[in-house]
Amino acid sequence: MEFEVVAEGLGFPEGPVAMPDGSVIFVELFGGRLWRAWGNNKKEVISEVGAAPAGAAIGPDGAIYITNCGELDKQKFKNLPGPAYGGHIQRVDLATGKCERLYDGCNGNVLSAPDDLVFDAAGNIWFTSIGRGFERSREYGGLYYCSPDGRKISEAYYGGLSYNGIGLLPGEQSIVVADMITARLLKFDLDRPGQIKVAAPGSRTPAQLVATVPGDCEIDSLAVLASGSVVIGTLFQGGLTTVRPNGDVEKLLIPDAYVTNIAFGGADMQTAFVTLSESGRVVKMRWPEPGLKLNFAH
Repeated sequence: MEFEVVAEGLGFPEGPVAMPDGSVIFVELFGGRLWRAWGNNKKEVISEVGAAPAGAAIGPDGAIYITNCGELDKQKFKNLPGPAYGGHIQRVDLATGKCERLYDGCNGNVLSAPDDLVFDAAGNIWFTSIGRGFERSREYGGLYYCSPDGRKISEAYYGGLSYNGIGLLPGEQSIVVADMITARLLKFDLDRPGQIKVAAPGSRTPAQLVATVPGDCEIDSLAVLASGSVVIGTLFQGGLTTVRPNGDVEKLLIPDAYVTNIAFGGADMQTAFVTLSESGRVVKMRWPEPGLKLNFAH
């Protein structure tokens, strides 16, 4: 396995976004920043977004939208106590670096820790909340849907243990979610944009198990391939795990304990940008099959 280092010296990079000019935009969770890098040690800060940004995506207006987990004890990856330390959804203007907060709650409840996001074809945002971990307790998270103008947000599903990565499958009839702590890839079928189908008769939850990633590991963010397979960042046993639609699992080991995110770009969608968060690097490599083209990522 060979890769090229695009950026290094970072405090837990995440959320890569492949850009048309070959550069990559990403967040720095420990630094509270949004970056852009071109390789050859050329990188720049776009915006100081604050707190702990974990995911990024380009929207229909060309701005970058961020899922921010809120204030963390970054030594322990635990949320600080109190409702004031919930997370939020942000928008960053790439031309000016201006950052604005769009959402920090839903239905009167604080957003525990928004972690990752994806835009659907309608131009709206699906995002996960990973929940809030404290020293001796944990708050659930869930799955949310919102408009990019800051006017409308809904809680599509609440009760996820640790929902992290998220992606729409080809055709956008289903959405996949990585449950971090259990290392399970889950699928939710959709009735329409923003609406999850109710659980099947006899099922306790609308979440369907696609696969469990084996080994002493957790899973992080993900990207969908054009084939409908899913590639997931894998923690502790660091690497990238590909889950096929039939549930078969293939692991590619990478020498970093926190392989957190992957995004595809390039003319053939086979350039993979990967965040190696333990060593503070963003790298790129060739992938054997193309990623699914994301909405609005031209």
